[in-house]
Amino acid sequence: MARSDVHPIHRFESWQVWPGSYDNPPADDNFPAPPGRGFEITRATRIASMGSCFAREIKRRLLQRGFTYIAEEAQHPAAVHASAAWERVYNTFCMRQIFEYTFESWTPAQRWWQAPQSGKIQDPYRHVILYDGLAEAEADFARHRVCSRRALQAAELLIITLGLTEVWQDRADGAVISLPAGPYVNEGGDMRRYEFRVSRYAENLANLEHIHAILSKHNPDCRILVTVSPVNLWATFRTDLDVISASCNSKSTLRAAADEFVSRHANVFYFPAFEMATVYQPLTGRTYFADGRETHHVNKRTVKFIMNHFFRWYAPAEPFEPFDLNDGLLKRAVDNIK
Repeated sequence: MARSDVHPIHRFESWQVWPGSYDNPPADDNFPAPPGRGFEITRATRIASMGSCFAREIKRRLLQRGFTYIAEEAQHPAAVHASAAWERVYNTFCMRQIFEYTFESWTPAQRWWQAPQSGKIQDPYRHVILYDGLAEAEADFARHRVCSRRALQAAELLIITLGLTEVWQDRADGAVISLPAGPYVNEGGDMRRYEFRVSRYAENLANLEHIHAILSKHNPDCRILVTVSPVNLWATFRTDLDVISASCNSKSTLRAAADEFVSRHANVFYFPAFEMATVYQPLTGRTYFADGRETHHVNKRTVKFIMNHFFRWYAPAEPFEPFDLNDGLLKRAVDNIK
């Protein structure tokens, strides 16, 4: 139990008190958390995932550990980040559209883009997926819908990683494109039908609720584990905020929506990957930012820290993977012993 001069009568558990404050133990390699995770998994548990760049790291670690990760369309380049060829999914609107085109009727007014110069057919709703012709695009998307349905119906656990709140939306029907990128945009395609805007708490929560309703109908036994990606915005389309403030706004909005979403459903849980990276790692004296040109990404040591906790919390039968002796607190402890 921990106590403070501020609240001398109340006795807190150590995970209720800021690490290192008053007589509470400092941050170490164990993220403070209340007991009980709500569920456990084994290597036989069928796991699917979708989301932003950090979702790719989750997939990679699950496969490395030999878990039953659902991998439809494994040869498709757009499936490298997730359990089907959804590509990277940065916002809750595109996630919602995945569930709608997988299980319902989804017919946006502008279904395909054709690049003005190369003639390439591009899917506006998945990140830079290209085809040589319209017939090829339609056939591949029909196959993709079948695979997407198979993945989502087979999953016993679905991990969703929330990325950002900035969206580009069709003025006519409200459909949200993945990003204004690829040959259609680069070759001067007409983007006037789309408007940029910042989505807000209520609509992101509504998207998550709609996803839950669809999944509950088609796979009612599936649990959902929500995370917020610790990968910051590389750039913002906003002109009223700098990129750091815009990134903080995105993450804060999505974190608040996730908190409410989890509180409403017994089969939805939150995993604090964002907090582990952006708050807890700096408390231990480490940076969580990657080196090189992509400094908005998360470094490998932080990914390992996060995934170690994932396995420790939800797969307690799994062996603990030690940290690198050449890094962080463990090295300092060994040096002190020497």
